[in-house]
Amino acid sequence: MSALNPQQVPLSRIEIDDEVRERVMHALDAGQFILGPECKAFESELAAWFGRRHAVLCSNATAGLTLAMMSMGIGPGDEVLVPSHTAFPTIEGVFDAGAVPVFLDVDDTATLDPSWIEPRITSKTKAIVPVHIYGQPCDMDRILDVAKRRNLLVLEDCAQAHGAMHASRKVGTMGAAGVLSFYPSKNLPVPGDGGAVLTDDDGIAERVRMLRDHGRRGKHVHEVVGFNMRFNDLQAAAGRVFLRRLQANNDARRRIAARYDEALADLPLGRPRRRDGTHHVFHLYVVETPQREALAKHLASHGVQTGVHYPMPTHRQPGTLARPEVRREALPATDALVDRILSLPVFPSLTAAEQDHVIAGVRSFFGR
Repeated sequence: MSALNPQQVPLSRIEIDDEVRERVMHALDAGQFILGPECKAFESELAAWFGRRHAVLCSNATAGLTLAMMSMGIGPGDEVLVPSHTAFPTIEGVFDAGAVPVFLDVDDTATLDPSWIEPRITSKTKAIVPVHIYGQPCDMDRILDVAKRRNLLVLEDCAQAHGAMHASRKVGTMGAAGVLSFYPSKNLPVPGDGGAVLTDDDGIAERVRMLRDHGRRGKHVHEVVGFNMRFNDLQAAAGRVFLRRLQANNDARRRIAARYDEALADLPLGRPRRRDGTHHVFHLYVVETPQREALAKHLASHGVQTGVHYPMPTHRQPGTLARPEVRREALPATDALVDRILSLPVFPSLTAAEQDHVIAGVRSFFGR
């Protein structure tokens, strides 16, 4: 192992510096805390950065998925095609909108396998949810082609992929809407929780704005029964700072991933695969090995935190199995993948010494 003091190399780390503190204190002193001027500015800046007409902030990405689906007309009686290999909140968004998830398998990039889509379309199928997991864009050409031919809506789950690109297009700009997460470990974080819906559709944006704020358009008239899924100005103030740093931070993640690739290339270890023509932003650096548990234990003993994203696929979660309306189908690639994956530390402020320590730990496990 390297000489770094092993206390500790975390899996992720958000950097709260003086600029972030200053902006948050400015918002605190302004005294407008819920959907105030910082939120409006953040929405405008997000929309401009992504090149969409609207960015609508909400309490978290799970809320964003639910609000987007409801605003796209997805609800009871509808089926939504979604990969099982995703965080459970993706599936919660489907259930909370009243729809039923239909689970799809993954390809060798761990993203939705488009060949699974068409055979599972029924008269009830309303939408596809591509999940750009780990920062790797899905095969959007094939997904959009099927969606166009079969008249299906596309809602992109971009919670792990801020700034990732398919060809020349950013994820979150290819479907009817896209959803972001600002959880503290994300590529675009805030010091708390938060999310946003991106869309070019004025109607979707207007309905999301109403639903997030008790179903009201003005202060006292509630046009529909909505939710309390609003965002706040303290988080928005921090998010505006991190948005300005997003490109540089993504570049740092990609440099770390490239260093891992080179340093681990000779080991019996699967490294992240990139689809040609895409720009991976490495929210996570996920390796594969049948010795996953032993490697994680070895690294933990040397002060390196790891994670598993995700050990139980959503089609096998108890909350899913409790729903009799959900189709049961084997997903062989997903079921094999979840037993092999391990996430190594990757975040913009990961130092060269910390990277060396991670690399040395992995190499020593394999006796190299």
